[in-house]
Amino acid sequence: MRERRNRLIDWGRTRPPLVVDALIAIVCYVFIVVNAFTHQRTEWWVFLLAGLNATPLVWRRRYPFRVTALVGVGTTWLALEGTLGEIPTAQLVATYTFAALCPPVQRVILMLGTLVGVIVSVPPEKLLEFGPSGIAFLVAYAMGVSARARRDRIAMLEERAHRLAEEQDASAARERERIAREVHDILAHSMSLVVVQAEAGPVVVRTDPGKAEEVFDTISATAREALTQLRRTLGVLRAEGPVRAPLPDLDAVPPLVEGARRAGLVATLEEHGERRPVPADLGVTAYRIVQESLTNTLRHAGAGQVRVRLDWADAVLRLEVSDDGRGRPGAGRPDGHGLVGMRERVSAVGGVLTTGPGPDGTGFRVAATLPLR
Repeated sequence: MRERRNRLIDWGRTRPPLVVDALIAIVCYVFIVVNAFTHQRTEWWVFLLAGLNATPLVWRRRYPFRVTALVGVGTTWLALEGTLGEIPTAQLVATYTFAALCPPVQRVILMLGTLVGVIVSVPPEKLLEFGPSGIAFLVAYAMGVSARARRDRIAMLEERAHRLAEEQDASAARERERIAREVHDILAHSMSLVVVQAEAGPVVVRTDPGKAEEVFDTISATAREALTQLRRTLGVLRAEGPVRAPLPDLDAVPPLVEGARRAGLVATLEEHGERRPVPADLGVTAYRIVQESLTNTLRHAGAGQVRVRLDWADAVLRLEVSDDGRGRPGAGRPDGHGLVGMRERVSAVGGVLTTGPGPDGTGFRVAATLPLR
């Protein structure tokens, strides 16, 4: 029995709603006609009235309020003519429909209309006989309310799933941005050092052969470090869980300054105040600012000197990288991802980034104020 019911439900779900409702209307019409024959009412207008009572059910989903009102009028008319029978099938379907589809105000109006119809069509002495029909009405209404609750819950779950999918897409986009910044910073800095050393190589070989080996060792070490960082960063893409690859922090700043020194700059690192533990995202932000600033100095500034300064205050870390080069990095070039990436990183940790010429109007200065949360 249950399997037959489930097959019937599945069949109804796979058919167009209009077809299903048309079949429901036909079944209700047949019930009304059978009741008319039972009461020996075979006048032609009875069949017409039965059709007017059942036919509106075809559009019950599109116009639930109007259809229920029309069916209610037809049901009352049939009851007054004595051809309704014990169970008013069309009205039960309409009751289920308005309980499932109509807003609260319309439901109240239709319930009052149904009550008026019962009072008008059922004589006082037969109100007790209306008991089975009344129970049927209550069951139909309860089923409609249950269907409404189920539909609302499904809509809520679908909306939640949609929001979750959007959040996952946004999270994936942010992760792609993060990886793109990491790859850019790693390659830009490392390749800049490699290019500077490689360009100096032929000159060193001719003028100072003993130092040539040191130049090539620097190129090799820089390239190897870049490959290691790239593997760590890209390893995030292959990770099945949420574990991220370890990222550099402030402890890795001195090797950056040393790399700039080996590339030919007079590079200095100053640190004032008492160093304190910082969150991982702030540490990597500070590291990337130093890395990108040194990269710009090497590639574009034509500078001879660069200074990295860290000032630890009570609530903030002030970070400054300044050089004595030509000024704004990349004169004649677009900003690219470097300065934009730095601004995005600093903004993400709630800090402030300023860039421009040094205090005396020469060189270029990058200054970041990072909150120590």
